[in-house]
Amino acid sequence: MDKLFDLTGKVALVTGGSRGMGREMALAFAAHGADVIVASRKLDACEAVASDIRAMGRRALPVAAHVGRWDDCDALVHLAYAEFGKVDVLVNNAGMSPLYGKLSDVTEAMFDKVVGVNLKGPYRLSALIGERMAAGEGGSIINISSVAAANPAPHAEPYGAAKAGLNNLTRSFAFAFGPTVRVNSIMAGPFLTDIAKAWDMEKFKERAATSIALRRGGEAQEIVGAALYFASSASSFTTGAVLRVDGGTH
Repeated sequence: MDKLFDLTGKVALVTGGSRGMGREMALAFAAHGADVIVASRKLDACEAVASDIRAMGRRALPVAAHVGRWDDCDALVHLAYAEFGKVDVLVNNAGMSPLYGKLSDVTEAMFDKVVGVNLKGPYRLSALIGERMAAGEGGSIINISSVAAANPAPHAEPYGAAKAGLNNLTRSFAFAFGPTVRVNSIMAGPFLTDIAKAWDMEKFKERAATSIALRRGGEAQEIVGAALYFASSASSFTTGAVLRVDGGTH
């Protein structure tokens, strides 16, 4: 079984990699042998995760990048290939879903920012890196989507629409870059990461008791199993898939 999930000699790039699920995936990839590029908007936070990865004996490159900006995406790809010469695993994990009172409160700037981070950035990174993967030895692209893509809910309309678009890209990019590049999506449910600090936890627990089969939110490390599956040869015949990791969200 260890060989199935072995990432020795691989290079992984994780956006939103400085905290929450991104941090857990970055550390897990390193623990299974990969060198890791940790990208997020704050360099010091990326450096902290990179330090933990280096302590495992792996190489790490921290990069400050706002994935909603194509120039930042292009620079991130340039730095990754300049340092490692390749990327074997790309995880489009960076995301955002700001709160708003009513639909008309969503400004053009807010809408563009949500779509930029959740959809435009993953498109650009997948296009640039996927083409290089396909021209080389292949690889795996993992998109971190959300149940909001399939279960539209009030107060998350731009976010849900962007994540639905990300699931669409997952399927189309799987065909565009096959047969050597696999592209899959993890449709995450409610995870108790930093974003949960803004939640009314009492109301969430009440809702979880009836709307989530496991009756709770997920912990950040519980994304790791699915990420390792898609990153490694364990999923060698899986592409274009959307896997729900949501505790059984109704």
